[in-house]
Amino acid sequence: MTAHNTEEVIYQTEEHIATITLNRPERLNTISAVMLDSLVECFTRANEDPEVRAVLLTGTGRAFCAGLDLQAQTGGGGDALIDDSGALTNLDLRNTPPTVIHAMDKPTICVLNGSAAGYGMDMALGCDIRIMAKEAKMAAAFTKRGILPESGGTWLLPRILGWSKAAELIFTGKTLSAAECLEWGIVSHVVPAESVMKEAQKLADEIAANAPLAVQAAKRMMRMGYNEPFPEHVHHVFLQLMALMKTEDIKEGMIAFLEKRDPVFKGR
Repeated sequence: MTAHNTEEVIYQTEEHIATITLNRPERLNTISAVMLDSLVECFTRANEDPEVRAVLLTGTGRAFCAGLDLQAQTGGGGDALIDDSGALTNLDLRNTPPTVIHAMDKPTICVLNGSAAGYGMDMALGCDIRIMAKEAKMAAAFTKRGILPESGGTWLLPRILGWSKAAELIFTGKTLSAAECLEWGIVSHVVPAESVMKEAQKLADEIAANAPLAVQAAKRMMRMGYNEPFPEHVHHVFLQLMALMKTEDIKEGMIAFLEKRDPVFKGR
């Protein structure tokens, strides 16, 4: 196991899995400007590490993430994103966790150990897969605070839920239980809190056992498919397939199939 810890964000890797943990339990893992930079660094590091095949995002304590730390963001000083006039100071929308997560080729799993609200909800939605503790909730309380989902929710929710359900959730600022999140299709699994990390790790291990270059190519194509017509998409998929046909992993996959054994992929 390797670990790289800051006070408020913990980064660990073990057997092809990177785990990024929000570590401000006393503040319900609300996000400060310093944490934004740390998260970007951790996600970028995981995406660039050839040994990492899946990424888990979770939190410590009873919450996953209660959003941006409004006290820190409005308190002035170098940690603030909002000045005394209410204007944004140093927010770089091109280099924030939601945009970096969206651009990642490595599969991401959000492990909702507890509730998510606001920015925390948007960050969870940006991950590929979500596993949620059954006691947790998701609070889309943006319009109740006079703002909108500023970090991806307006793009993600219509695609996840369809227009009508997304509109209902965003316009009303509803808080959904874990059972409702599962029913609406926002999360893939709801499990007891004590099992949520175990279940996420099991899923990550299953993903990591597959050919990593193929998994990453599939994710790239899924992301591109959001915004391109079918004929162009098929062409781009074929280009990805041509590159994969030259890898050692595709040979290993075929040989393992013929030999009736589990493949051992090396990511090359």
